[in-house]
Amino acid sequence: MKTIIEKYGHKRVTVVEGGITRHRSIFNGLKVFAENEFSSHLLQKPEVVIIHDAVRPFVEEDIISKVVMAAKEHGAAGAIRPLVSTVIASAADGCLDHSLERARYRASEMPQAFLFDIIYEAYQQCTDHDLDYGTECLHLALKYCKTKAKLVEGTADLWKVTYKRDLYAAESIIKENLSQQVCVITNVKETLAQVGFLLPESLKSQIKVEAISISLSKNDSCLQNIISGQCYNYVCVNEKRCALQEIQELVDMLEKSNIPLLCPVVLISVHLDISENNSFSIGMEDLTTIKKFAREAKKKNILVYGLLIQYKDPLLLQETVNSAAALIMALIKDRNPELIGQLLVA
Repeated sequence: MKTIIEKYGHKRVTVVEGGITRHRSIFNGLKVFAENEFSSHLLQKPEVVIIHDAVRPFVEEDIISKVVMAAKEHGAAGAIRPLVSTVIASAADGCLDHSLERARYRASEMPQAFLFDIIYEAYQQCTDHDLDYGTECLHLALKYCKTKAKLVEGTADLWKVTYKRDLYAAESIIKENLSQQVCVITNVKETLAQVGFLLPESLKSQIKVEAISISLSKNDSCLQNIISGQCYNYVCVNEKRCALQEIQELVDMLEKSNIPLLCPVVLISVHLDISENNSFSIGMEDLTTIKKFAREAKKKNILVYGLLIQYKDPLLLQETVNSAAALIMALIKDRNPELIGQLLVA
């Protein structure tokens, strides 16, 4: 945990050793604000504490805000969701004893929030049985402090990553969240003007597009704003045989922004081939250079791909651009690290 904190530059995080159960871990966290034995110095006691599970990584700021505001008013609050299955109780012989009326019950989710004094008092009064076998914090506030928690309707994103199959679902959600926006960068050469217009237009039906026409060697404020807005996908259209110098400029900008620290950034270098012969304008030496460059960029969590658009017949340009847009979307959505440094042809 300390390694993660250092890697991502978190400045306001205190690591507390967990307990052998959920409740004992939470109690240890609370003690940091009240007992010297758990910290070299007492941290400032908060008005409200939020309790959340790391296995629910997709919680949104809105639900956190609602739970905190409800806790300030009621003393305790927690997110809930409708039950999707009926809950039943079995008898000693393994047969059905009774079932609960699903419409009357809700699934308790996270996050939960409490006034600090209430939840700390509740944990101080807990029995060992509570600490070792209990799981519901809201119940402790009710049992020991007579505080009735306000229940806040949560979103479907509060599900738990519990089983191995859930990891695949989580990965899919992350990729989908990262695939909402793309920045298309073209230089100002006249030969690129048509492609620079058609490509963003073709992409707009599938993704939000920010299209800018600049030279990456210049420190452009518009591009800086897009990067600051946490865009994770970039398409650079260039007519040069191997425009790695300009691509390196963008890699450097992304690295300085710290955006790639959390999630992989997709960078697609689009080469416009305007030669009239049927041979590729990019040779083996260029391909080797691109692969080497991509391997180095991957170490910075930036996935670099190559895409060749052959500009042979103006009548087929729209069809070719549509094909390129489809390849770009596939690369953005899949974010496959095994394909870095490869040159795809539209």
